[in-house]
Amino acid sequence: MVNKFEIRILRILFIFGIGALLNLIRKPPMKDWIIIFLLKSYIASILDNLLVKKGYFKYPVNLFKTFDISVLFSYLIFPISCIYFNQVTKNSTNKGILLKCLLFSLPSAVAEHWLEKNTKLIKYKKSWTSVHSFFSIASTFLLSRFLIALIRKATQKQ
Repeated sequence: MVNKFEIRILRILFIFGIGALLNLIRKPPMKDWIIIFLLKSYIASILDNLLVKKGYFKYPVNLFKTFDISVLFSYLIFPISCIYFNQVTKNSTNKGILLKCLLFSLPSAVAEHWLEKNTKLIKYKKSWTSVHSFFSIASTFLLSRFLIALIRKATQKQ
């Protein structure tokens, strides 16, 4: 039986995500934020799908039951947080980027840990822990930041 608490959390996150996305992409340069959103969605869905298939975790309660991954997380919440991360690090030094990565990744990992312990939205299996989540979240933030920096450099040369 699906708990209404979990469904309510997912619906609130969905509404928040749509509102945040509409607000975020209005800031210039809009094309950068859309690229980051799509890039992060792509990276997150591949990693999420791979880790679910390998049995490291699962999503027992999901708004979109046809998917094994959390569509809400991989295609909305995580990419939105990545846009925010890229917006606040756009002009940062490497040290600033790493510090801000910590400030974005740690709350995400803590929230995931809380969800894993208190809901049926995500369940860790095998040897997966919140530490693994923290490092995977942080590494994808940094990867997307690195890739958009490369894209910006390439477009400046044109």
